Amino acid sequence: MPPRGRVPGATGPVLGRALRVLAAFTPDRPALRLSEVARRAGLPAATAHRVLGEFCEWGALERDEAGVYRVGLRLWELGALAPRGLGLRERALPFLEDLSQITRENVQLAVREGTEVVYIERIAGSGAVPVLTRVGGRFALTATGVGLVLLAHAPADVQEDVLHSPIERYTPETVTDPDRLRHLLADVRTHGFSISDRQVTSDALSVGAPIHDGRGQVVAAVSLVVRYGSAAPHTLAPLVMTSARAISRALG
Repeated sequence: MPPRGRVPGATGPVLGRALRVLAAFTPDRPALRLSEVARRAGLPAATAHRVLGEFCEWGALERDEAGVYRVGLRLWELGALAPRGLGLRERALPFLEDLSQITRENVQLAVREGTEVVYIERIAGSGAVPVLTRVGGRFALTATGVGLVLLAHAPADVQEDVLHSPIERYTPETVTDPDRLRHLLADVRTHGFSISDRQVTSDALSVGAPIHDGRGQVVAAVSLVVRYGSAAPHTLAPLVMTSARAISRALG
């Protein structure tokens, strides 16, 4: 599968070539050599080398002594300016830390971008169950606690787009039937929280709740991820909902 955002064609406009070089770097391939960048970006080696050089000079990429390229700090600094990431994270972090200290479990903060979840903060609890998510990572809206919350409060056209597309199965418990998902989303809106029961990994359970802005719109979601069987989800829900309300007040 080509990297996200790849522009068709072997060359194309200057900006398109530059974006294709950046898109060659992915979570599973964060370090690449020139030949790998050229192949993944669909560019001649000479073109890729020139673009890589310009990015390294600016600080967007870094090249080590072995000739391996990685994402540079300049991109991290630029990404931190995204208002939905930085501002939300700064206001939410004290409440996320409180929830983590109380439960000693995984706490996650996420927003929706299109038909995917983007995680903007994660605090790993001591001895907590391992999770597949990472800060800056993306995931399907249909399986996680935060994803179900964000999908339940997404515009109708986004919901229909997701429900009419193939739904990936991660475990035997993953809900892939659109009618069952509609019922789950209705429950989220009715009760104010979501439960993802072993839908992503067979050893984890997640409870999520919506975060509202000053206008009452759902702009993010917070979740608590625990080891399956360690706690009843309905005992976790009040803690997660309290954190979500506190973050909402901070945003408002």
